[in-house]
Amino acid sequence: MSKRRGRLVVISAPSGAGKTTLVRGLIDRDPRFEFSVSYTTRDKRPTETDGEDYHFITKDAFERLRKAGEFLEFAQVFDNFYATGRPAVESLLAKGKHVIVEIDWQGAQQVRARLPECISIFIVPPSVRALEERLRSRQTDSDAVIRRRLQDSITDLSHWDEFDYIVVNDDLGTALDELAGIASGRLRRNRVGTARTAAIMDRVMATGAN
Repeated sequence: MSKRRGRLVVISAPSGAGKTTLVRGLIDRDPRFEFSVSYTTRDKRPTETDGEDYHFITKDAFERLRKAGEFLEFAQVFDNFYATGRPAVESLLAKGKHVIVEIDWQGAQQVRARLPECISIFIVPPSVRALEERLRSRQTDSDAVIRRRLQDSITDLSHWDEFDYIVVNDDLGTALDELAGIASGRLRRNRVGTARTAAIMDRVMATGAN
């Protein structure tokens, strides 16, 4: 009997919404999920491991792979490039693994265009005000940087209706339960296109208004 194909799960979120924590929690909870390791042309940091954190490659190698159609999606961030490799994702899916691709909304657009059967999930904060509080609580950025990041996050939030589902990360445990349920196909709560999700996003955006 042939192995049932896995599910491709695309997860996006504005900065500060807790996406990475939720993704790690999902992978720790369910061994059927695997994380797609991205390619990047930026320098490896001392704490990073090639092949685990990223596949670190040169810009020439990146360009060769891009021209060969080896990427599901790619983007330039400042002077560096990032991408999701298609062969690795396809291989895991064929083995029955559920693959998580953690990317921004622009990358999600590209993946949906190439593999429309994917499930796309957008993680949102309980409010824009809560998002600002999370960014400030890190105490690592200046006020100007926080304001720029907050504005970028608001722009990201405006693309919520391009996704299949939203998950509100207010309580971490509840959000992880919802993410796991949606990603595994057991839960259809907060599907985009319903009055419920529209009302949720109205609250998310309105409570952050000044």
